[in-house]
Amino acid sequence: MNFDFQQYPYPSQRTAVIANRGMVATSQPLAAQAGLDILKKGGNAIDAAIATAATLTVVEPTSNGIGSDAFALVWTKGELHGLNGSGPAPKSISIEALKERGHEQMPTHGWIPVTVPGTPSAWAELSKRFGKLPLKEVLQPAIDYAENGYPLTPILGKYWDYAYKRYKEILTEDEFQHWFETFAPDGRAPKVGEIWKSPGHAATLRSIAETNGESFYRGELAEKIDAFSKKYNGFLTKEDLAAYKAEWVQPIKVNYRGYDVWEIPPNGQGLVALLALNIASGFEFQAKDTLDTYHKQIEAMKLAYTDGKAYITDPKDMPITVEELLSEEYGQSRRNEIGDEAIDPSPYQPPRGGTVYLATADGEGNMVSFIQSNYMGFGSGLVVPGTGISLQNRGHDFSLNPEHPNALKPGKKTYHTIIPGFLTKGTEAVGPFGVMGGYMQPQGHMQVVMNTIDFHLNPQAALDAPRWQWVGDKKVQVEHSFPNHIAQALVQKGHQIEVTVDTGGFGRGQIIWRDPETGVLMGGTESRTDGSIAAW
Repeated sequence: MNFDFQQYPYPSQRTAVIANRGMVATSQPLAAQAGLDILKKGGNAIDAAIATAATLTVVEPTSNGIGSDAFALVWTKGELHGLNGSGPAPKSISIEALKERGHEQMPTHGWIPVTVPGTPSAWAELSKRFGKLPLKEVLQPAIDYAENGYPLTPILGKYWDYAYKRYKEILTEDEFQHWFETFAPDGRAPKVGEIWKSPGHAATLRSIAETNGESFYRGELAEKIDAFSKKYNGFLTKEDLAAYKAEWVQPIKVNYRGYDVWEIPPNGQGLVALLALNIASGFEFQAKDTLDTYHKQIEAMKLAYTDGKAYITDPKDMPITVEELLSEEYGQSRRNEIGDEAIDPSPYQPPRGGTVYLATADGEGNMVSFIQSNYMGFGSGLVVPGTGISLQNRGHDFSLNPEHPNALKPGKKTYHTIIPGFLTKGTEAVGPFGVMGGYMQPQGHMQVVMNTIDFHLNPQAALDAPRWQWVGDKKVQVEHSFPNHIAQALVQKGHQIEVTVDTGGFGRGQIIWRDPETGVLMGGTESRTDGSIAAW
């Protein structure tokens, strides 16, 4: 039978998933099941998160890979921990070096935008500090899928084909040929339902598992990355890799109507979501689908994002502190700028004086919010020969203007888009949440949090609700299911509304909430992708 897996002419409904012994929510059914298998073998939520993340590098390579970066928020024993698995720029790179090569801005593909990948170190750190099972056992499901293959799912096949057609046109140099050998071995992208496997990927995961990540940074894999970089005049070296380790950080938060909303601190852009919620907290929202609600949400996000892009970078280079930006004084100052008409925001002037997402939970109360990404699809377009390691292009966000806070410097971490979220109330965990997708992420976080707290939507409904996305100036994109009468009314307020047919740009989220009295888990998964929840 010949099916079209991209056409779904009739509306369907997903309901929230309820369980109590364990839950894994992510964008790929096979990865969710891999995490659940680890839970059933005696692993905890942290082990399940690592297993799911590693499997996602195999079963959703269109969004992440072994050469990705990663961030995590981990709730265990009544405390929330943050892990920053983003890497710095190579020590040998500089604005001057790039300008000597003729670059006026950071390229999108090739070696220049590749920073030190943080994902393998993030897996190892999580496993060492909080895991119950050996990393070798936790990574085995991912190794099996890479070695034996799996059939492509519909949304995965869509973006794989899109990337292949685009790369075929623009990535014609010799350094990119290993991407085609790995991800288009038959001279085309694999189709939905076809089996794809990557023996090199399996061997790399096995090496990482057997050495607790050491081989990637100080062993055989580091040597292969270094040799590939040297061959094509890249800046990344084995010395850069050897100096790296994922960093434990203190999460940041705002209190929103009695709930604490948590994010990873800069260099991540989670601060943007908190800024927007801090601004919105001073308003009363009577109902979700009203003109007043959407107008104020959009205006608050515009102001928050303008400030985020102006100031978020490596913390040591930020010209204003996180505490100042999250203060009530800041929130009130920005709130006062919101009126009846859409505005063109300019950055806040400080007083003188910053993908794949998954959530896991187990029956013991441990919960993980985890995200990893190559940034733009497959990333840099580079695959280290014979390894299956696709390298991210995270350095693309660096500015080559030396006066900008996010200006490129050797050893500096760039503004980072991927952000895991977490919700608590008092001393109790409510649970992990996230919405992946570039600059949509803080906007998705704000909408999901407000859908939950202000409008009392269950986790599946909170994700299913039509989304909006501010894209610059007064331009706002809305999904085709967005209420038309409200879109028309927003136009009357000066917003430039664009209704989009494809929902792919509006993010892909997961939620797991926990009832503190019963321990019952309630999950929602994204209807805009191949999302799935595995539970028991």
